Amino acid sequence: MAVEKIFKSEATEEKGERARLASLIGGMAVADLVKTTLGPKGMDKILQSTGRGHEVTVTNDGATILKSLHIDNPAAKILVDISKVQDDEVGDGTTSVVVLAGELLREAEKLLAAKIHPMTIIAGFRMAAECARNALLQKVLDNKDNEEKFMADLMKIARTTLSSKILSQDKEYFAKLAVDAVMRLQGSTNLEAIQIIKKPGGSLKESFLDEGFILDKKIGVGQPKRIENANILVANTAMDTDKVKIYGARVRVDSMSRVAEIEAAEKQKMKEKVEKIIAHGINCFINRQLIYNFPEELFANAGILAIEHADFDGIERLALVTGGEIASTFDNPESVKLGHCKLIEEIMIGEDKLIHFSGVEMGQACTIVLRGASRHVLDEAERSLHDALCVLSQTVNDSRVLLGGGWPEMVMAKEVDELARVTPGKKSHAIEAFSRALIAIPTIIAENAGLDSAELVAQLRAEHHKEGCTSGIDVISGSIGDMVELGISEAFKVKQAVLLSATEAAEVILRVDEIITCAPRRREDRM
Repeated sequence: MAVEKIFKSEATEEKGERARLASLIGGMAVADLVKTTLGPKGMDKILQSTGRGHEVTVTNDGATILKSLHIDNPAAKILVDISKVQDDEVGDGTTSVVVLAGELLREAEKLLAAKIHPMTIIAGFRMAAECARNALLQKVLDNKDNEEKFMADLMKIARTTLSSKILSQDKEYFAKLAVDAVMRLQGSTNLEAIQIIKKPGGSLKESFLDEGFILDKKIGVGQPKRIENANILVANTAMDTDKVKIYGARVRVDSMSRVAEIEAAEKQKMKEKVEKIIAHGINCFINRQLIYNFPEELFANAGILAIEHADFDGIERLALVTGGEIASTFDNPESVKLGHCKLIEEIMIGEDKLIHFSGVEMGQACTIVLRGASRHVLDEAERSLHDALCVLSQTVNDSRVLLGGGWPEMVMAKEVDELARVTPGKKSHAIEAFSRALIAIPTIIAENAGLDSAELVAQLRAEHHKEGCTSGIDVISGSIGDMVELGISEAFKVKQAVLLSATEAAEVILRVDEIITCAPRRREDRM
């Protein structure tokens, strides 16, 4: 019992079989949790936080659901992490990656029960993943050189990505919106230049794409409402020092007139600061902090548009888009980089006034204004659109495209099965299991749509034994359909990331043979 004595009193350890089982069950439970959100007919989850205000999120985005959960099981945390990475890397496929990893663990559990060593299973999985990837590589389509076909591919991918989200009703409209926005980026994957503004009211159909940048602010009183050929100074500086703040400073004076003198001095200081700013030759001043009435009046007299309280996210992006830099000292104008744009004007969206900057330096910048019934709808629409934008921007760089609707999984499963037949030894069982895990994805897509999955997948498998088959599951009509005719496409990059991440995650979890939980740290009694 020497081991017992080295741990603190409440530490626990689980060894061998039990540890492995705990990991596998944790992984499978997480996969089952997001399983129902997969595919065009996937359902949403409502997440309610326990924090102040009991925030409610309605979503079917795998990464968002898993990020919001507090999970205790270490293996389950690994799956949460891969969904996060998938979200950061390619933006879509967050549910698929977790479901595939969960299915691999489910298959591995059966193999472990048949007394096959974890290392053998891992070796088999590795061979299978490599084989599956090569199978996809042979089937990819690449229309990079043909502009027209490539645009059609992008539209298909956008439609497919959006069809499993809240925007699926208007997917034609939003797919076009997303493709236009990404084509503006001219091949960069920096989505900073695409700004999304959410304005409750109206229907989702009323959302639109606007070139340039929209700042969610009003133009102040007595300021010019429209400026052409704007030189913009973006700043983060205090413009609220022209009054004596009673609560901030302590000054001993012997009469009221002295206070007035101090105020006058403050005012003079402010005036000098404003003059320094005006000396930059600008006609638009945007500040992150407050601007008091006096400096605002000075700016208005000089015909300069002053905007205060531009939220930080907005101001960073504005500086990036107009090609300026955020300044906080104004002594040497030559070192300050000003932003430029052709026109600044006030526009109305719904009930609100906003400021529109058009003809900005960074030509690829644009703003998507989302309208919708409520905040929850808008949040979910933004997440959906973000997924589509991520996938499209990745596809512009890596233009390889696959068909969707369970077609890639069937192609991979078929090749992996072939490999299992020619592999001697116990590894072949693991390779076979891998192919079963792949087939689980089309099965789940069919189940979520309330179809007879066993029947459909069996039909699909038979179809795939013909040369050059392009069949997948058509969830809308509830039968096997031709993916080329239906125009259902996915990005190769997304599929590859799903395959490799899920395999690696399953491998990490299978390697575990002991879980040690530390004793909880005690709070000292300070009484």
